[in-house]
Amino acid sequence: MHCKLHNVVTTSTLILSFVVLSIFLQEQTQHHVKAMRIVVQRVKSASVTVDGQVVSKIGPGAMALVGLHEHDTTKDLEYCCKRLLACKLWENANGSPWRHGLKQKEYELLCVSQFTLYGTLSKKNQPDYKRSMKNIPAQALYNEFLGMLKDNYQADKVFDGVFGAKMAVELINDGPVTIVFESEPQAPPPSEPTLEDANGGDVTSTDDKVEKDA
Repeated sequence: MHCKLHNVVTTSTLILSFVVLSIFLQEQTQHHVKAMRIVVQRVKSASVTVDGQVVSKIGPGAMALVGLHEHDTTKDLEYCCKRLLACKLWENANGSPWRHGLKQKEYELLCVSQFTLYGTLSKKNQPDYKRSMKNIPAQALYNEFLGMLKDNYQADKVFDGVFGAKMAVELINDGPVTIVFESEPQAPPPSEPTLEDANGGDVTSTDDKVEKDA
């Protein structure tokens, strides 16, 4: 009887440790995911107004909200620049959907810096933006991103708002079509922890326990 009870207790303890370790690894993975985030919308028109003045306005094309994570680098900018300009949101001459991007259509692009894309809600439902890049480095990186877009497309077709300003953004979403992408795919889930991991790398089988207790 003592052997069977010990067997059950040992197995239950290992299972509980396994579950706790799984949750811990998942939380660690989520907190360490870093990625530049873009929300791109296909538009018939879009504009940005600051202090009652229209600072940018485009016709048919795309409007992109640009969010910078606190750990983003130039590599993230390069990835998102390539993706954004190649994003196939329009049909081709034959009417086949999702075949042409901005370059092929020669449409305009309006970018708007958007640190709130990395906002999370606290337990009190208050926004928390600590995962967003701080203002000064974010402005430098955002300007670098705009430069990349202009260098890889037509400079006179790339527009933006006013970094850090309170902007009124208006658009007519064509479709509607809205795509969200990031500079890196979500971090792969951690490998499934084993019972050895749960017990600090030293697990004695329940059969061995029974034999020893017997």
